[in-house]
Amino acid sequence: MDASHQVVIAGAGPTGMVLAAELTLAGVDVVVVERRPSAELDGSRAGGLHSRTIEVLDQRGAAERFLAEGRVMQSHAFAGIPLDISDFPSRHNYSLALWQRDTERILAAWVAELGVRIVRSRGVIGFDQDGAGVDVRLSDGAALHADYLVGCDGGRSVVRKTAGIEFPGSDATTMWLIAVVDMEQEPPIGVRREGGGIGPVGHDDGRGPYRIVLPGPPDEHAAPPTLGDVSEALVAAYGTDYGVHSPSWISRFSDMARQAASYRAGRVLLAGDAAHVHSPHGGQGLNLGVQDAVNLGWKLAQVVQRVSPPSLLDTYHAERHPVGARVLRSTMAQVALNVADDRHDALRATMAELIGMDEPRRHLGGMLSGLDIHYDLGDGHPLVGRRMPDLDVQTAHGPTRVFTLLHDARPLLINLGAGELAIAPWDGVRMVDAAYDGAWELPVLGAVAAPPAVLIRPDGHVAWAGDLSDPELPRALASWFGTGPLESAAA
Repeated sequence: MDASHQVVIAGAGPTGMVLAAELTLAGVDVVVVERRPSAELDGSRAGGLHSRTIEVLDQRGAAERFLAEGRVMQSHAFAGIPLDISDFPSRHNYSLALWQRDTERILAAWVAELGVRIVRSRGVIGFDQDGAGVDVRLSDGAALHADYLVGCDGGRSVVRKTAGIEFPGSDATTMWLIAVVDMEQEPPIGVRREGGGIGPVGHDDGRGPYRIVLPGPPDEHAAPPTLGDVSEALVAAYGTDYGVHSPSWISRFSDMARQAASYRAGRVLLAGDAAHVHSPHGGQGLNLGVQDAVNLGWKLAQVVQRVSPPSLLDTYHAERHPVGARVLRSTMAQVALNVADDRHDALRATMAELIGMDEPRRHLGGMLSGLDIHYDLGDGHPLVGRRMPDLDVQTAHGPTRVFTLLHDARPLLINLGAGELAIAPWDGVRMVDAAYDGAWELPVLGAVAAPPAVLIRPDGHVAWAGDLSDPELPRALASWFGTGPLESAAA
C-alpha cells in the first residue's frame, strides 16, 4: 500500500464508497481503509433508498444497477403513517426496497470498476494533522500520509473523537433489538403499534428467515445481545417466541440523536453516521450519508487539486449540517408519536388527518425523500440552491437528459437558447447548448419560471440561474469553480 494519498477515507460503508467514487471521478488519488475483512454484511440493516439518493446515483449513471435488484414501492412513512409521493415531479418518485447488504455489494462492484482502492482488515486508530497534511495511523501498525482525511467510520467514529469534535444531542430513551432468525412456528407478519415487528427477509411468501425488530431496555453499554434476549423480547411482545432459532445476525439500535458540532476540523472532515446518529424512523440514515458524500466529493476534489481555496470546504458544513439537524428533529418527533398510549394515539390520529391533506403530505414527503433540499445560496431564481430537474433536453447531437450530462461529475452550464456566452471562459465547466419547451416544476415548491441558462454543480444543485449577461454568473463561476478557459463540449 502506498504511504501517501491525496485523500484517505476511513470506512467503506455506503457513505465512504460513494465519496470515494466522487473523488475518483474527479481524478483524485484516494484510498479507503476499512476494518471489516470483506464487503459482506452480517445483517440486513437499512432497508432501502429514497428518491433523492436514487437521483444522485442516476446523475452518475449507476441507478439502474440498484433498480434491477430492488423493488419500487411507495414506502415513505412518518411515524408509520404512509406518505404517497407518486405525484412528485421526479423520475424516481418512490422508494426502492433494497437491504443495505445488497446496496453495499452493488456499490462495491461499481467503485471497483472505477478503480477505487479499498484496503480491508485494518482501521484508522488515530492521526496527527498540520498545515502540510494528515498522518494517519492504522490498526496494523502501518501509517499513511494524506492531504485530507474523511471519517466515514460510523456513530462511534474514531476520526471524530480524535479530531476533538463535539457530538452533542440526546441520549437513548429506547433500545431496540434487531435480528435475522428462523422460527419453528410461522409468526404474524407486520408492524406493531409501538413500532417494530416481524417481516420475512428477501421474499413475500411468509416463510423464514425473519427480520425481527422489538423494543428492549435503553442500555447503550449492555453486553452484545443473544438469542435468549431475542426470545425474551418475542415472549414479551407476542406471548411466545415461535421456536426462534438459528440467528444469522443480532444487534441493537437506539433512538439516540446526536450531531457533530462541526463537520470539519482543519484537514479532517466527517460524513454519514460519523457526523450524525438518530433513530431509523423514516429510513433516512443511509440516504443522508450518501447525500453528504455527493455534496462533499466535488468540493474536496477542487480543494485538493487547488482549483478552489480550502474555504470551499466550509460550505459542506454550512449546507449539510442543517439537513442533518432536520433529520434528527424528524426522527425524534416520530419516536414521540410511536409511544403506545391513548394520548399519543390521539396525536397520531390527528397527524394522520393532517398528512391526508395535500400540503402537509407534500411537505413531509419532500423532507423524507430528500427532494425538497434547498441550500441557502443567496437570492435569485427559485432554482438556486435546489436540485436541478432531470429535464429531457434537445442538443445538437440529439435528445438527452440533464442527469446524463452530469455522469462525469463536472460542473455544467446549460444555455437554453438565451444568446451567446459573454463572459471569460472557465476551466472544467462543461458548456452545453440545449432546448427545452416543457414546464419547470419542483417537488413541494411547484412550477417555476423557465430560466434562460442554468449553472449546475456536480452534486446536481443549481448554483446560478438567469440570463447569460447577468453579472452574477461570473461571480458564481469564480465562487464555486475557480477561473480558467471554458471547455465547450458536445452533449
